[in-house]
Amino acid sequence: MVQRNDTGMAQFILLGLSEELVLQPLIFGLFLSMFLISMFGNLLIILATISASHLHTPMYFLLSNLSFVDICFISTTTPKMLVNIQTQSKVISYEGCINQMHFFILFVELENLILTVMSYDCFIAICHPLHYTVIMSPILCGLMVLVSWMMSALNSLVQSLLVLRLYFCSVLEIPHFFCDLKEVLRLACSDTFLNNTVMYFAVGLFGAIPLTGVCYSYSRIVSSICRISSAEGKYKAFSTCASRLSVASLFYFIDLGLYLSSTGTHSSHSSAIASLMYIVVTPMLNRFMYSLRNKDIKRALRRFFGVAAMKGPFVLGLRNCW
Repeated sequence: MVQRNDTGMAQFILLGLSEELVLQPLIFGLFLSMFLISMFGNLLIILATISASHLHTPMYFLLSNLSFVDICFISTTTPKMLVNIQTQSKVISYEGCINQMHFFILFVELENLILTVMSYDCFIAICHPLHYTVIMSPILCGLMVLVSWMMSALNSLVQSLLVLRLYFCSVLEIPHFFCDLKEVLRLACSDTFLNNTVMYFAVGLFGAIPLTGVCYSYSRIVSSICRISSAEGKYKAFSTCASRLSVASLFYFIDLGLYLSSTGTHSSHSSAIASLMYIVVTPMLNRFMYSLRNKDIKRALRRFFGVAAMKGPFVLGLRNCW
């Protein structure tokens, strides 16, 4: 039995998606590609919102925060999995597992709350356009993001501290490519009633309440759009929140599917596949949704790369003069 006070000798085994050696290069290449696309796409959105003055609005402030959270979210689990595949090692230390679990909970809850704040921002923009600049002030936007960070950090800290009090059995195999809280609790030999109670309370608090707020906001938005008489007005109003609605729908659809599959069945493989969609695919698709559906982002990116291309020859010309 591995005890909590002897953490230096404790090691978990991440079984990953597949144990077939033939599939490992394919999985490595696929994950590496999605990881790089997600990182590059999110960085571009952050650079675009910073460099373009017309994007210094509450909507794009929240979008840049979401992109930053996506970068941190995918960086929590994917690099370790890529290293394990490359080195053909499935071991993660006790400390590494706790840290990975802590930051995974932090950033998944933070993304959930920021999506909720973005739905509120869209609700105010569509349903109360005349009061938008007054309600969605920079102070309120910054305060909502700060509160989201504080609530997520508190939840992840409580969950991690509760895991530290547990004793673990000798077989520490996790049928996942990362240290998922539910899978870690299943390996504990001591009583996990308190852990499970806090975990499901957090799921209700950070899952059901934000989801209710998102559904209410977008239902009011759709109702307001349907009451617009002109087709041009409907298109303009829908284009304002189409990207955010697509991202929120994708996030909650995969999130609900993951939790329903994990509670309805005990298939670890299906849960790992759902987690793959949740952790790697979603941050990558979010960037495509914003870059393809948002004209402001595309215009800012074209201007950013245009300025960068103009500065390159200019700097080279100055060097040649010297």
